[in-house]
Amino acid sequence: MEKQKTTQTTDLKGSLKSLEGILDLYFGQKAPAMPTNIKELIVNLAPWLTLILGLLSLPAILFVFGLGTLFAPFSFLGGVRAGFNYSLSMIVLAISVVLEFLAVPGLFKKTRQGWNFVYYSALVSVLYSLVSFNLGGLIIGALISFYILFQVRTYYK
Repeated sequence: MEKQKTTQTTDLKGSLKSLEGILDLYFGQKAPAMPTNIKELIVNLAPWLTLILGLLSLPAILFVFGLGTLFAPFSFLGGVRAGFNYSLSMIVLAISVVLEFLAVPGLFKKTRQGWNFVYYSALVSVLYSLVSFNLGGLIIGALISFYILFQVRTYYK
């Protein structure tokens, strides 16, 4: 039983590393490079923007979760799909916010762990767009976020 759990964890880590390598190839190496001064500006402003936007959105997020608790049972009155989409969006929002707040200390220190948390947050958002069949958000959001992330990746050690 323990061996199977270890294998599944290793497979997930290996899959994420493989995906990261593929994305780095296309968005970090083959894509047109950003100017160095823009990369440095993004790296220097990223922790502050993440922190400020996270703090500004916190009251709205708490309000949404408060109302979400109240309206969650009623969301299924619109059908199972509407209720499922609402519940899934609340879960994804919570995961993304937590990952971004976890990223802030690492972004200030310019560590790879901080970059990884932002990368995982982007993956969660892409996965949500895929599951909810939001193809416009999937394509545009993924292209922009992965391009910026993999252009500045080398700045995080």
